[in-house]
Amino acid sequence: MNIYVIAVLGAMLIVAALVWVMRTYTMPQDLGAERATYRAKNLVELRAANQEILYSGNYAWQDAKKGMVRLPISRAKELMLQIYRDPANGRTNIIGREEKLTAVPPPISLE
Repeated sequence: MNIYVIAVLGAMLIVAALVWVMRTYTMPQDLGAERATYRAKNLVELRAANQEILYSGNYAWQDAKKGMVRLPISRAKELMLQIYRDPANGRTNIIGREEKLTAVPPPISLE
């Protein structure tokens, strides 16, 4: 009976050792302070750029070929309230704009 106990304990120790080895090999490396500060700086820059685009009073072309203009959020809200005074007409208007913006051009034929 003692040999079986020793064999089971030995098998468990082998499995435990394999688990420990696999954890050490598959553990990701720490980011480090330099990488963390780089990511934090990029996040601050991204948020500042988003603030400027979303909340400034600047209008800009989103896609000039399709006639899409980027608006400040406050003006976009006002326009949506005007459009949705008639919900059915507003829905078709918005769907038409979305289809125009996301329309895929026909394939170029080389014939």
